[in-house]
Amino acid sequence: MKWILTFIGGTLLGVIALFIYLRKVGTEAPPPPVVVPSAITAPAAPAPTAAALPGAPDVPPDLTEADLPIRPAPSEVPAIAKVDGVTSTATPKLMIPVEGIKASDLSDTYNQTRGTERTHEALDILAPKGAKVFATADGKVAKLFNSKQGGLTVYQFDPSESYAYYYAHLDRYADGIKEGDVLKRGDLVGYVGVTGNSDPNGPHLHFAVFELTAEKQWWKGAPVNPYPLMGEPAPASTPVAAAPTR
Repeated sequence: MKWILTFIGGTLLGVIALFIYLRKVGTEAPPPPVVVPSAITAPAAPAPTAAALPGAPDVPPDLTEADLPIRPAPSEVPAIAKVDGVTSTATPKLMIPVEGIKASDLSDTYNQTRGTERTHEALDILAPKGAKVFATADGKVAKLFNSKQGGLTVYQFDPSESYAYYYAHLDRYADGIKEGDVLKRGDLVGYVGVTGNSDPNGPHLHFAVFELTAEKQWWKGAPVNPYPLMGEPAPASTPVAAAPTR
């Protein structure tokens, strides 16, 4: 009889213990599921920031070129000592850049008015359409530019990049000429024309000199009168000798 009571008591204790255990498990939150990634992904790279194109000139998007490059503000260019319209530091003499033209053929058109708002600030060298245009001095081709006012133009920097020479209204460029070319005095630049706002009945080379700012911007500088700087004439074309007849 005693062992039966012991068995029943042990069974009751086991049932009570099981009941308490099941209640405890039911009240606990289940553990979060374990997620196994199918692939390891790298963190997203930051978006690239915009950068200027290498070698792109810092040209204002609204640039509208007139016959001369844009004048810098007075604060951008130091005072320039001028004697008879020529800067004291400018190259002493330039070659007349149009073939066959002598100093006596030139007229000083620097201070002529153009419209009601500006002066010419350049030298017009009259010559037949197609006459050769030569580099007035040594220096690098900084820019080839086609504008509404100047037509086909060439900007050339002197070796020190203190001054720029501007050739405008060209009929066409010299074959093979390109930006970055280093020209020697007398090298062919192009040919006289009437492009841009030039009078179709008056072909000429619009030639200007300007002092560059510290930024060396090809479209911007302080104008200098080229007329007193003109020196030796450009070479004239050598006529081709006729073949001897028999």
